[in-house]
Amino acid sequence: MKEQKLLKILGNKDVIALAFGAMIGWGWVVTTGLWITEAGSLGAILAFAIGGTLVVFIGLTYAELASALPLAGGEHVYTYKAMGRTASFIATWAIILGYVSVVGFEAVALPTVFEYLIPNYSQGYLYTIAGWDVTITWAGVGILGSVFIAWVNYRGIKLTTAITFILTLLILIAGLMLITGSSVTGNVQNMDPFFEKGIAGLLTVVIMTPFMFVGFDVIPQAAEEINLPQKRIGQLLIFSVVLAVVWYIAVIFGVSRVLTPAEINESNLVTADAMAKAFGDSKMMGNILVLGGIGGILTSWLGFYVGGSRAIYALARAGMLPKSLGELHPKYNTPHKAIVLIGVLSTAAPLLGRPALVWLVDAGGLGLVVAWLMVAVSFIILRKKAPEMKRPFKLPGGTTIGWIATIMATGIAILYMPGMPSALIWPYEWVIVGLWIVLGIILYKISMVKYGKEYADKHMKNEIDRIN
Repeated sequence: MKEQKLLKILGNKDVIALAFGAMIGWGWVVTTGLWITEAGSLGAILAFAIGGTLVVFIGLTYAELASALPLAGGEHVYTYKAMGRTASFIATWAIILGYVSVVGFEAVALPTVFEYLIPNYSQGYLYTIAGWDVTITWAGVGILGSVFIAWVNYRGIKLTTAITFILTLLILIAGLMLITGSSVTGNVQNMDPFFEKGIAGLLTVVIMTPFMFVGFDVIPQAAEEINLPQKRIGQLLIFSVVLAVVWYIAVIFGVSRVLTPAEINESNLVTADAMAKAFGDSKMMGNILVLGGIGGILTSWLGFYVGGSRAIYALARAGMLPKSLGELHPKYNTPHKAIVLIGVLSTAAPLLGRPALVWLVDAGGLGLVVAWLMVAVSFIILRKKAPEMKRPFKLPGGTTIGWIATIMATGIAILYMPGMPSALIWPYEWVIVGLWIVLGIILYKISMVKYGKEYADKHMKNEIDRIN
């Protein structure tokens, strides 16, 4: 019987839409006001410039490795070749936490945005969590959205990327209207204060940026499905990161020019209100922005199902997770059991209510930064350990970029730690991280006992040899 493989069908526009759509998501609609009030208008722009610079350097290390080792699982393969089996599991399990957090975040964001379009739709009180009332209709919207996104991913990468491309165009149209409208009708006086809460405010926004930029790493996760020259994979990855950095900074600039600090504080959905004000207090224009935001929720949701399911698939195929999670659907060629697993977690997220938005951003952000750090270190190790490895997208300057990425990722990781002004919140966020670590240890130990370390090593060697 012929071994099933992922379908190699993604072209240029599919890859850019997948990565850019995953990175943009819903954060630019719902959190822009928070960035501006925490750090000031220029402070928020500076925070995103710093976070964006980090992600560009991390992205460059990814770009070289993704072009050299275009295999499903991305981090899983690079860290294995550089540091071995345990490091590979840690990095991949960390990135899966980030992906699952984004998927859960979008399931909570969808019912939140409906409040702008349909005021007071939240009915049928269930319970209160962290001071917030969860209702049947509110949670129901998130649950229905989650089931739909899981179904699209289950049906295959072709349907997923086709929908993602259309929705990405919707995001771009809405966002460009906001940026141009607010830049023309706004003024510099509204941007005062330029800086708020000093360094603490700046760092608070900086630690949110990894979560806003996560998505470029969906490209290496889906590398086996990209039908392009290996060098192009690296080029598109970097292009998508730079595009996202410019996007976030332009949105912050536009919103802070058109809305006063008082208006930002009073607003439930800052970007929609900025759009409405920029076009003469037009509620319709605000709704167009919200539709672009819903497009962002869906593209991000779709993209991270792809990333998360492929990362789980890669670990399962290597015998580092239960092997059934590595099975491909006989008709759709998707890792359907991995998709269903993520679907279950995503569907449960709205039951935690809106406070879960912040918890998921912060806890997932730490997982992402840990994985990015390990990829940067792998880049340095592989330059020394495997100088002969074919690198279609080779970076200049030896290991310099890898060291810059490593130092910056370490610096960001420290900001999550206790004692820092931007530390993870106890107990909620540390409990999420702790439970994820414990679950990972249990699944890894069980898999190693069941399949054996030799199986994992042999599988990984065969996969890497297949590329070389």
